[in-house]
Parts: sequence; structure tokens; C-alpha cells
Amino acid sequence: LAKQKKLVLQTQREEGRRKLGMVFCSFRSAPAGATGFDVWGTPGVNLYIVHNAEVLKIPSCVPRWPLNARVEVIVTMDAPSTEVNEDKVRGSDGRGSLPWPRRPLSPVFSCLEISLDADINRSGTVTRRKNWTWGPNGKGAILLVNCDKDDREQSCSSSNLPMSSSDLRDMSLMILTTRGPDDIFDDHQLVLHVSASDDNKVGVFHAQGKWKKLSKYKHVLGSGKLSYLVERCGQAEDFFYVEGLAFPDTDFTGLVSFHATLLEELPEAPIFSDTVVFRVAPWIMTPNTLQPVTVYVCSVKDNADFVTDVKKLTQKAGCKLVICPEIENKGDRWIQDEMEFGYVQAPHKSFPVVFDSPRDRGLKNFPFKKILGPDFGYVTREAAQEKLSSLDSFGNLEVSPPVTVRGKEYPLGRILIGTYFPTAKGDQVVKDIQDFLYAQEVQSPIELYSDWLFVGHVDEFLTFIPAGDRKGFRLLLASPSACFKLLKEKNQEGYGDALMFDGKLGKKPISIKKILSDKSLKSCNEYFQKCIDWNRDVLKEELDLTEEDIIDIPQLFERSSSCKAHAYFPDLVNMIVLGKYLGIPKPFGPIIHEQCCLEAEVRRLLEPLGLSCTFIDDFKTYHALYGEIHCGTNTRRKPFSFKWWNMTP
Repeated sequence: LAKQKKLVLQTQREEGRRKLGMVFCSFRSAPAGATGFDVWGTPGVNLYIVHNAEVLKIPSCVPRWPLNARVEVIVTMDAPSTEVNEDKVRGSDGRGSLPWPRRPLSPVFSCLEISLDADINRSGTVTRRKNWTWGPNGKGAILLVNCDKDDREQSCSSSNLPMSSSDLRDMSLMILTTRGPDDIFDDHQLVLHVSASDDNKVGVFHAQGKWKKLSKYKHVLGSGKLSYLVERCGQAEDFFYVEGLAFPDTDFTGLVSFHATLLEELPEAPIFSDTVVFRVAPWIMTPNTLQPVTVYVCSVKDNADFVTDVKKLTQKAGCKLVICPEIENKGDRWIQDEMEFGYVQAPHKSFPVVFDSPRDRGLKNFPFKKILGPDFGYVTREAAQEKLSSLDSFGNLEVSPPVTVRGKEYPLGRILIGTYFPTAKGDQVVKDIQDFLYAQEVQSPIELYSDWLFVGHVDEFLTFIPAGDRKGFRLLLASPSACFKLLKEKNQEGYGDALMFDGKLGKKPISIKKILSDKSLKSCNEYFQKCIDWNRDVLKEELDLTEEDIIDIPQLFERSSSCKAHAYFPDLVNMIVLGKYLGIPKPFGPIIHEQCCLEAEVRRLLEPLGLSCTFIDDFKTYHALYGEIHCGTNTRRKPFSFKWWNMTP
């Protein structure tokens, strides 16, 4: 703590220890006629001379130093002072032993340690380093957004107190260390503060007295509070608990800085400031290749058999099934469109977070009222209903497994968003959703062309399945070309009269020959194949895929009244993936040798990968309403084992 303005307080770090010191600028204050000097200090004071780009510790072999502007004396201490002004530096110009310099500098000073620290090593232990860096050798503290509901009706951000001990477990610890004479604070103040731009992004609670009582946690920063005067009450450490209140977005990088500043009271001026930087954990999506935990499905008046089949599949896969009753879904069966599951993670805690789409239909209250809870977070982005389109439903939101693209690693995969063709006018995913997804940084989104579809969702023409070889997965793409090729083969084999939709009530059976002779159907599927091929090229480029990584699944589409595509028969790629168990829409294709030739082809393509194919009838309950199994289910999965902060976006 420098008494004079020419003493500049500094901190140095050497071999993991903190040294407290100051630069002693002596040249201008030397007595008239002086040409050299020597200097010494009281026990506990370390003195260094900077001369000719060398740093030498006193005592040294040099008895006197030249007095010029290129010479500096650095004063450091390994420990704070125990009393005010107990430490001294004395000097001589060679003509006497009076304290030097006599004026205007005082030879006495006090050393005070001030340090603001957090878990920058991401190990669960508070350590000292201030900047934030990505990568496996990166450093920097992490915050979770307190977006779950821990046994309470209100979020922590709406109260001046944490409402439960679970709240505190979600928060990150920040420690303010202050060591030195208490008397210094008779005319100095220690202030903890945050910038106005971060005020609504964080909340900070000061642990006081007996911490076990929630009333002892005082809300000191955030939600209108920009600074907090820390009273020195004899303790060396003050413990603060920090929560995030906002995810990264266009107006927020995710980085938040806290500062501890020592001020002189009169006149009020900063003497020293220490800073610690936190990054708010991003929201992370989970791909089909991760282990399923819970499957969600809606029960409506006509889908009891479908729910039963999904239940059997979840039992095989060993995961939980949650059935949303009609009183809660209000007849809305499209649970995939309503929400997307992901998670947040810090070194001390991880929990799932549901992303609620702006789509406001029968399920609009389900994520908030039934999924949000203890250690289960919630996030949404609002949008004006007149600006919404089908593209804003979350069937149009997928994520790839981890990939490496031209040497660039994406260990958490890449998000896929369906939008309109780049040169055409059409519907686009609402900007707030796109901005949010891009701002998370760790799953760099890819925009695909899905506006050619009647519903417009990427899950209508693609999905990912696990595989034990190559990249650990395969990309499945719906393929009209593969379907026509298969039907031509069956026709050439003499099965041209075999009927699609045979015995399926509500759908007129049609033979292979008639399908192949339908010029209108063939023409529109040639166009739809071009749309899929456009996306195929984008995916190969952006995910670094080869043809061996892609499996073409036979599928036909037909043109709607708006000249857009919807599935001609149940859409085979719109499946649910539960580990090795696949729930695939039953296509009701031509029966050859007592089995559906489409089912047989899918089994031939997928079962050699160690996968089990179960075909589920969703014809009347989903397909006839322009959706399939994936549209009517939703799956929460285990988080990645990889820690997001170890990557480099």
C-alpha cells in the first residue's frame, strides 16, 4: 500500500507464489549533486535493482549504483505486513545514512495482499489466475446458468436470497483474500464490483456468519447491484457464490469479469484492483449416438397402440418412458417439435436443460410446468407469432455426432438447422433461435435447405445412427433414387404386381408397375432428390464425410397442393434411435416372399452394423398428419464425456 504516488503497487507471480511489491522510482527525488546510491530494507523486504536489462537482488557484489533514469529499485514482500507502516526502505547517496530519499518520499510503507480467485484450473479447487482460455491446457472459471427450479416456485434471480442449499450447489465459488493490517481500512475501502453490461447476467451472494443458514447468504451483485463494499471483520477470506442468469447470446459473449478494488477514501481513488473472469457454460445438444436416458411421448385419443409399441422399444433399450397425458398435451402429439434436450456443465456440476421452442400449440406449457424442476433447467427464446413458421419447430433442429473436418475438431458435433435455399425467398428460422445457437460456440451450426418440404424439417430427410466402425456413426439420407432402383429390381424379378399399402385401410393399394409408370411421381421425386443431393454435398463438406459414411434409405415423396414434398409412404429415416435399437415407421411396402421389401432392404443396410430394427405402425396416427415416429417422440440422452472447455471453437 503506497503512501506516495511515485510508489506503484504491483503483483508478481514466481514459482506459484504471490509476491507483493512496488517500483521505487528514485531518480527525480535524489539530493542535488548525487551521482550514486545504495539501498536496504527491513527484514521481510526484498530489494531488486534493474540495471542494463538485468535484475539483481540486493545484497549483491555491486556496492553502489549509478543514479540515473535507467535504474529502478523494485521492492517486494513474500508476506503482508502485520502492522501499518512497519516496513521500511532506507537509502544513501554515499554522503550519509539518513533515510533516502528524504523528500518527497517516505521510507515507510505497508504491504497488503488482495486477491480475487476462483476455480480457474476447473478442478473443483479455487486457484489463482485471472484470464480465460480454451483448450486442454486452458484456464478460467466457469458459471452455470441457474435455470433449474430447486424446490421452489421462483428462480433465484427473483430473490435476494438463495432459496435452497441446492441453489448453492449450482453456483461457483469465488474467494476474496485480504491479508494485512486491519487499521489500513480506517481510511481505505475494498469494493467488489461488476460492469453495468453484466449486471443482468450474474448474481453474487456473500456467505456471512454461519453459512448453513440461507439467511446468511446476502445478495450483493447483479439485478441492479453493481458494487459492494466489503467490510473487513478480521477474517482473511470472504466467500462469494456466483450464478449465471443468462446464456451466451448476440449481446453477451458469455464472459463476465468481477473486480476487487482498493480505494482511498479521501480523495476517493483506486490504488489496486484484482480481476477474475468467468465464462458462462453453453447449452449443448446431444446426438443420437449418445446413450438414451428418457423417452417422451404424448398420449392422444387415437394412438394407444403406438404408445404401447414405443414402450416395448424403450424397455428393450433399458431407458425410461414418460407419457404426457392428453390433459397436458391438449391434443398436441408433436412433442419433438415442442422442445429439444441438452445440458449445461461446469467442473462442479452438470444437469440437463430443455430448450422450449417458440411454437405455441397444445404442448406449449409442458416443458416449463412438467420438465423444469430440481437439477433440470429450462431455456426458451420468445418470438412474435406472426413471424413464426414450421421451420421454428424443433424437428428442424438436429446435431451430428463428433467429427473432425480438415483437421478442425468438433468433439461435441455440429448443430443442423433447416432453412430456405440461399437464393430464394421463403421461410427462415426465427433469428433469435439462430442467434442463440450460434452464440453457444461449441457446436458450430450448419444451415441446410429444408424449405422444399411441406413441413420443412431436417428430420424428414436425415438422421444419424451409431456404428462401431469408421467415424462411429452413419448418416442416413432419404433417397428417392434408391427407392426407384429397388422397385425396378423387384419389377425385373417378376414382382411388378406386388402391392404397396395392401390391406391398409384408408390408402388405395398400388402395384410396383403403377408406381414406376407414374411420370408425375417420378418427375417430382427427381426434383426432391436434387434437393437432398444439395444437402448431401453440404453435409459431406461441413462434416468431412465420404460416401462410405452415408447410407441411402429408400423413400418416395409426393407433391402437396403447395408444390412441396411430404412422404409418399411412412418416412423411414424419421426414426427414433435408442442405442442399437431403432424404432422405424412401418412403410407398408410391397410384400415379396412374405415380407415387406422396403423393410427387408432397410434391415439389409442397417443390421450388419449391429443394429436392431423394429418397425412401428404410425400410419394413421402420425404419417397421415405429415409426421412420423421421430416427430412424435423426444429423447433425453447422457451428456458427452468430453468437457466442452477442453475444445477450441
